[in-house]
Amino acid sequence: MRLTPEAGRPVALGSIDLFDPDLLASGDPHSVWDVMRSEAPLHRQVLPDGRVFWSVTRYEDVCRVLGDHRAFTSERGTVFTQLGADDIAAGKLLTSTDPPRHTEVRRAIGGRLTARAVAHWQDLVRRAVVRFLEPALDGGCWDLAERAQQLPLIIAGSLLGIPESDWEKLVQLTGMVTAPSDPMFGLGSEAATLAIAHHEIFDYLSDLVRRRRSAGTGGDSLLDHLMTVRAGAGPLPDEEVVYDSYSLILGANATTPHTLSGIVLTLVEWPEQCDKVRADPSLIPSMVEEGLRWTSAACNFMRYATVDTRLTGGTVPAGEAVVAWIASANRDESQFTDPHTFDVTRGENRHVAFGFGPHYCIGAPLARMTARIFFEELFRLFWSIEIDGEPQHLRSNFIAGMTHLPVVTRKRAQV
Repeated sequence: MRLTPEAGRPVALGSIDLFDPDLLASGDPHSVWDVMRSEAPLHRQVLPDGRVFWSVTRYEDVCRVLGDHRAFTSERGTVFTQLGADDIAAGKLLTSTDPPRHTEVRRAIGGRLTARAVAHWQDLVRRAVVRFLEPALDGGCWDLAERAQQLPLIIAGSLLGIPESDWEKLVQLTGMVTAPSDPMFGLGSEAATLAIAHHEIFDYLSDLVRRRRSAGTGGDSLLDHLMTVRAGAGPLPDEEVVYDSYSLILGANATTPHTLSGIVLTLVEWPEQCDKVRADPSLIPSMVEEGLRWTSAACNFMRYATVDTRLTGGTVPAGEAVVAWIASANRDESQFTDPHTFDVTRGENRHVAFGFGPHYCIGAPLARMTARIFFEELFRLFWSIEIDGEPQHLRSNFIAGMTHLPVVTRKRAQV
């Protein structure tokens, strides 16, 4: 999708299909969201098959929907692909569970994912990033977006204790979950793709947990931690261990690669900002935060209203789905000065790229550290990056990202 909207482009909201994955794959959604924030902050759409959803696009409304679990539940589904079909993982998958159970489980596993805890993994992450970038030192064109899909699982797979031989398979399966209509991942219909992916992922993780249990030897991986923690009145059932392992893998692999490739493309499109970072690498953490806001890879999350609830522009009836457009909230003029300007020196940057409220991304510290180290190494190893072909965007109504980004990188003389 266009990360910088086309100025003055007319938008007819009555003809916009927010459910269409081509809106993100080849459209100009920021132009649409700009108009929606101004003219239709609460928007209702009826799909041809009768399914209904509401959309909120303003920062405050997005935070309200994501932050108020009593008025907007996560237990009927949280992503667009589940619209109209209640989530069978409700109460077992961390992302599909409301407090107080969500809080109990999150507290139990979150201690291993705080900023202080993940700092101990910096060397592992840096080795993974250098391993990822080393083949590019030979020069020539390489596909950063396609290869970036492997990077998060190199890290998350190691931390969870998943054998390296299985990483590539899990990358493909998580892609099928997040973008079932994309040609790279689709296997027939969207429903068939989702069913196959979920079946294979849960079978794989269930078998992995069974084998760990039967081995009877403790370990220090995140999976071993999940298998031993207590939440509420007792230990996590193995079914929840499987679901929460799935959530951690999906969270890492669905967004991080698209954030990294999106920031790289943006640095090429905004060369003066790239020059600032090259001249002053201490700007990298600020650039990462701006890149998270700018790319908003997790483009939206869905909730269901539990009661009739007033939002800006109207009332959402009890029982109906509400889509909170994170990517729009991150360009809200009331929250961000010059929101369509990419500024690596932006000061207060209260973006919601990791969500908001009880379900704020539990892996955010690790994602931030991964992105920071990636760009530290990228600027250390390479003097320049150029686009060498047309980027190809992911066909998804949930994840804003790329499947292909051909680049040419020129290494520094001293490397």
